[in-house]
Amino acid sequence: METQSRTMEIAKTILEQIKYGDRYALLAWGARNFCAMSESKEYEGGLTFQVNGLTHKGWVKIGLRWVDDYTITFINKKREVVKTVEGVYCDMLIEVIDWIEGK
Repeated sequence: METQSRTMEIAKTILEQIKYGDRYALLAWGARNFCAMSESKEYEGGLTFQVNGLTHKGWVKIGLRWVDDYTITFINKKREVVKTVEGVYCDMLIEVIDWIEGK
């Protein structure tokens, strides 16, 4: 139970960080189907969501690494990894996702 609440906490924190940076960003990306990522060897947790943006249509996976930075993975509709950006901090989330979105 403890791990489950921690997983949800991390996912909610990532959502809050995105909303704090730009409260319209999720809307602009057409973000939906939010899902918390479970703890793994590589990640403490994270957030996955589907997007329907201008250039990227598919999924965005934001993993919180144990060293306290994020790895953002962009996955297309064929479930292929299109791009991975490592070493992202909370104040860079919107900038990185917007950059992939072609804004």
